[in-house]
Amino acid sequence: MTLKTSKAIWDHLKEEYLGDERIRGMQVLNLMREFELQKMKESETIKYYSKRLLSIAKKVRLLGTQFIDSKIVEKIMVTVLERYEASTTTLTLFFETIKGCWL
Repeated sequence: MTLKTSKAIWDHLKEEYLGDERIRGMQVLNLMREFELQKMKESETIKYYSKRLLSIAKKVRLLGTQFIDSKIVEKIMVTVLERYEASTTTLTLFFETIKGCWL
């Protein structure tokens, strides 16, 4: 198959690598489910856990779907292990006093 115009080449590449809208939609749904099922492991640091969540969010955004940062922050704050509870409470109170109601 030979493609003559740049538009034809672009359309072919777009179809080849992104698939059609239905496939992208299913990929986004799978990634969102994966994001929702994530839990912090006992041996994991907050830094590594947040990198895992950000990696999933990046994949969703690359597929053209909006993924807001506050959802990632909320997920971290809700699913963080008990040993970090004091830190998250302090951070929440700090941001509430600075910006009004942060969460």
